[in-house]
Amino acid sequence: MTELLAPRCRELHAYEIDPRLVPALRARFSDTSHVRIIGDDFLTARPPRTPFSVAGNVPFSRTAAIVDWCLRAPALTDATLLTQLEYARKRTGDYGSWTRLTILTWPWHEWRLVGRVGRHSFRPVPRVDAGIVRIERRRTPLLDAGTHDSWRRLVELGFSGVGGSLHASLRRAHPGRRVDAAYRVARLDPGVLVGEVPPGRG
Repeated sequence: MTELLAPRCRELHAYEIDPRLVPALRARFSDTSHVRIIGDDFLTARPPRTPFSVAGNVPFSRTAAIVDWCLRAPALTDATLLTQLEYARKRTGDYGSWTRLTILTWPWHEWRLVGRVGRHSFRPVPRVDAGIVRIERRRTPLLDAGTHDSWRRLVELGFSGVGGSLHASLRRAHPGRRVDAAYRVARLDPGVLVGEVPPGRG
């Protein structure tokens, strides 16, 4: 991966957590001045203050922490991550439903499943297939930064499960007429579950 990324980057910081692999990697890229091999945990990295991208074949057990790091980095423009296929499908709506995290971040980040990699492409062979998740920060957010807290409260209310449906949950905190009107505009069935509402129609 580092070899493929190097010609496309002006500066590349490649993190390798396995200390056994670091010497060979450093030797391999010793003549490539813009590539820096860092023998450390990626999660210890301090996000750059200027726009940057992340690309990685992440340890499946640490996917959530790495995604959280990316979402919190103010200057991140995009992240392309090879993850467990089930994670990739759940986060991007490929199962026909969307998770709380996806909807919480949707006004500021777009999530897409851009590829699948069979488990037999890896050595050693893992027990599951992989998926490629693309997370892009929107150039123009769908909501203003000042609405972040109110959006979070709305999403958490929707995922509370109160009343069984999203419609029922929203009506417990907002006037029924406004909720009904919003559903008509979005052309949503009042019985739809919260995870089944596409983020773009919320």
